[in-house]
Amino acid sequence: MQTKHVDNVVPLAKSPAAPLPAEADVVILGGGIMGTSIAFHLAEAGVRNIVLIERNSLGSGSSAKPLGGVRATFSDPGNIRLGQRSLEAYERFSEKFRADIGLRQVGYLFLCRTQAELFEVEESTHIQNSLGGSSRMVSPTEAQRINPFLDPNALLGASYSPRDGFAEPSKVVRAYAEAARELGVTVCEDTEVLDIDAGHGAVREVHTNRGPIRTGTVICAAGAWSTRLGAMAGVHLPIQPVRRQIGMTPQRTSPFPTVPFTLDLSTTLYFHNYLNGMLLGISNQDQEPGFCREFDYQWLPAFNRAAEAVAPSLANQELEVGWAGLYENTPDHNAMIGSSDRVEGFMYATGFSGHGFLQGPAVGELVRDMYLGRESFMDPEQFSAARFAGELSRVKEVHII
Repeated sequence: MQTKHVDNVVPLAKSPAAPLPAEADVVILGGGIMGTSIAFHLAEAGVRNIVLIERNSLGSGSSAKPLGGVRATFSDPGNIRLGQRSLEAYERFSEKFRADIGLRQVGYLFLCRTQAELFEVEESTHIQNSLGGSSRMVSPTEAQRINPFLDPNALLGASYSPRDGFAEPSKVVRAYAEAARELGVTVCEDTEVLDIDAGHGAVREVHTNRGPIRTGTVICAAGAWSTRLGAMAGVHLPIQPVRRQIGMTPQRTSPFPTVPFTLDLSTTLYFHNYLNGMLLGISNQDQEPGFCREFDYQWLPAFNRAAEAVAPSLANQELEVGWAGLYENTPDHNAMIGSSDRVEGFMYATGFSGHGFLQGPAVGELVRDMYLGRESFMDPEQFSAARFAGELSRVKEVHII
């Protein structure tokens, strides 16, 4: 099987290198969905003298990749609110930014194959709907009607949220970055952070390969690379980078039936449409933590075994293109959003554990409001990195890789 590796199905072209300012009111580290969303929302609110730093090109981490799920189907109120707020933003995105982001609200379908999964999903669905969601439980027969690839005999039930779906992250990153530039944000690609001066408990300067920037505020939105940047300033941001891979089938002259973004809770197999083909993936449990982003077939046997159980016709599919990227996992697989209580002027929005794209717009709003010291649409306290005060030694070992 010959499969080509792709970094960006819709690549983001670099802009001419912007001069590096000598000082800034805010320096944002990371040019993915989080960094560009935060930059835009701050600038839209009137904050000036913002510099966005990206080591490579915008979206080159894990943001600007083929497709990203958008949903508000979680099991806790905090993540539900972030998902809902972002979903609302994505629904208005094309009108606000005059950009087609490929939003397809085909729904999400979570498959339950054990009584424990069924109970947990029923509870989650109740919480989601109490907060304004539109999820519902469906029988195995109805799940197959919604998604004809499924074998209903493998299921005990499923949850279905018709408002959810997927969009194209690269187009969102591009739209946020262009809008931020129009509002005066300086975007510096090919700019690597070498050190952060946070002497005497306050951010003072960011040192880069292109020179220093004096600043009183740094916002770390560097995804899997955030632990190292936080450590430069003396801030503990525990993240394990873990490779995740997907494959896309060849495009067909007659398209596959349109199905929801479907995820099997027992195996983490997932699939959905990709143009006239299908996108296939699984969170390979055998994947060791690390920064490797080379595409291979290590995940494919696990996907095929899972597919044989729940969606037999998707097992052993030919793959045309593939992609490998990084999840930025925290110890509890929830994000870190907040301000350091030890280093004045150091803020962070990172560790989204695979949920960054679907929470990006809301997090941009939340960080904006935190910076401006005003009430936001939710209290971010549950996402404070302070909850991981005891994890430092283990995460340091992981990041020696």
